[in-house]
Amino acid sequence: MAKLKDLMTKKKKIMLTAIILSILFALGDIGVLFLSQESFGRLPQGERLERIKKSPNYDLSKKQFVNLEPTETMTGDKSAAGSLLSQIFGKDTVQKIPDTALTVIKTNLRELPQDKDWLVWFGHSSYLINLSGKKFLIDPILYSGSPVSFANKMFKGTDVYKPKDFPDIDFLVISHDHWDHLDYKAVKELEPRVGKVILGLGVGEHFEYWGYPKEKLIELDWWENASLVAESADYKVTATPARHFSGRDPRMNRTLWASYIVETPKRTIWIGGDTGYGKHFKQIGEKFKIDLGILENGQYNEQWALIHTLPKYLGTAMTELNAARYMTVHNSRFCLSNHSYLEPLKNAKKAAEESGKPLLTPRMGEVLYLE
Repeated sequence: MAKLKDLMTKKKKIMLTAIILSILFALGDIGVLFLSQESFGRLPQGERLERIKKSPNYDLSKKQFVNLEPTETMTGDKSAAGSLLSQIFGKDTVQKIPDTALTVIKTNLRELPQDKDWLVWFGHSSYLINLSGKKFLIDPILYSGSPVSFANKMFKGTDVYKPKDFPDIDFLVISHDHWDHLDYKAVKELEPRVGKVILGLGVGEHFEYWGYPKEKLIELDWWENASLVAESADYKVTATPARHFSGRDPRMNRTLWASYIVETPKRTIWIGGDTGYGKHFKQIGEKFKIDLGILENGQYNEQWALIHTLPKYLGTAMTELNAARYMTVHNSRFCLSNHSYLEPLKNAKKAAEESGKPLLTPRMGEVLYLE
């Protein structure tokens, strides 16, 4: 009887193990299928990968790009998964998401003047700039900031602009390939009206995979530059360092994250992208005379203190970058961290006071003239 009981127990264990393994294999198949969607892009290969391997910012032993300074992605006492679970299921002590729809001005972007420099911010890190008659569209998130519809939703009222609302774009600028900066559906729809795309090394692989001709892509390593207008030496872009990471799936840092200096006949603008505080702020400030610095300010957290700019460093970053004036982005559209949705706006004002520099605070969708 005891032997029969042991045999039954053993059979149950075998059956349970088989069921668990079947579930894991099924989930594995689903995971592979999910990650095989075109929207996840494609990792660099061929000539592009060979160019990447020659970059001084690429670690051949790790097979990934690295920051200028040692940088841990997670700096707190939680893993990435633990931090995410805490954000989703933890008890909120601040209001992270507005209760009601936010007001976004719907500007007719096609009728704005060509002969004036202006900027229109759409929330988070998406904005359109007209500089000496050339239009630069930065990190346009127009449909989704996530690979799944139920996560990272836009705040109510901020889903206003779509690709059809935009004029022809001379230069599409992508700071890095994270989902909240690179919207697959948006860039696919914009392609016929985009002249050139400015990217960090490797990000062009996604765009080629999505149907962009190779000749449209300007891929740069940190400190590399490119002339933007053949008939004028006054238009130039330089990729500058940022302290962050990249990846649209679990395979991180195969493409380069970057900030950019854009030089035009009238002014020089720094597009900060996503970056934690580091020595690169001072380096960039010493190399360029910047009229407007556009800084990341939002979605920061002590759990990832090195890859986003914490409020306590924002004033120092402004001082060291030494731009004539500032604007901050990466806020007011998504909840990716645990701070109040209003907190970044207060941080910006405090940092501007600390640095003694003017701060531009446009409303989403408002035309901000830079003259």
